Amino acid sequence: MSVCFVLEGGAKRGIYTAGVLDTLLENGIHADAVIGVSAGAIHGCSYVSGQNGRSIRYNLKYNDDYRFMSFKSWLKTGNMVETEFAYHELPDKLDVFDHEAFEKSPTKFYVTCTNLETGKAEYIYCDNLRGQNIDYIRASASMPFVSEIVEIKGQKFLDGGIADSIPFAAAKQLGYDKVVVVCTRPKGYRKKKTLLIVALWAKFLYRRYPNFVRTFLNRYQMYNAQCEALEKLQDNPDFLVLRPSRLIKISKMERNPKTILEMYELGRADAQKSLKRLQSFLNQV
Repeated sequence: MSVCFVLEGGAKRGIYTAGVLDTLLENGIHADAVIGVSAGAIHGCSYVSGQNGRSIRYNLKYNDDYRFMSFKSWLKTGNMVETEFAYHELPDKLDVFDHEAFEKSPTKFYVTCTNLETGKAEYIYCDNLRGQNIDYIRASASMPFVSEIVEIKGQKFLDGGIADSIPFAAAKQLGYDKVVVVCTRPKGYRKKKTLLIVALWAKFLYRRYPNFVRTFLNRYQMYNAQCEALEKLQDNPDFLVLRPSRLIKISKMERNPKTILEMYELGRADAQKSLKRLQSFLNQV
């Protein structure tokens, strides 16, 4: 039997997932596969490469750098997260990503992206993150309105969370027997219907991609249905869900390092409290 970790996104909120993953690494807990969405993919790749502490380290160190995530970056480059800095300079020079360890890892790594032409999610297997492959993570984390469309091999992508925010069903479809889901919202959270002004702007800005617009407008329904399904699956022996045990008010572009660290430490604490349950779950494999 095989195990897949499914990692929800959420921009800066995703640092919770980094805390969970670092605790799992410290306790020698590994999966056969990881499916990451947006921030889940960003933190998930460091888990696969075994780089404990990397995510929180560079998040705190470069949090005040406008290139890391800011409206200034968006105004200058068209991307809230500057491409060259975040996906090249940072992993290649400033806090080096261990490509060799990633490629040697037995854990398969999938990145969830939303295809603009079809409006559907794609789960792209990456056996390495060199060259253009890093763009799949960039696409998965490229939020609509504040990011340029990412074109890879003739296909156009944006934020994976638009089409499949928590791809636990995809993990099953890919053939994995057991699924550990790491959510970044507390139990009971539900998204509200898309505001009219946002809907109108989406219809205008992405008018060439009607399937994507339809998916975007229906995202809140998809997300809420996923949350309800996960809550019903809490007694299912094939699923285990880890989520924030309490609410921390953290914005998508959080600037306060204390809040970021608090969210990370909550992830560590929740994972530590769930270790016995998780180990029992994995021992059934």
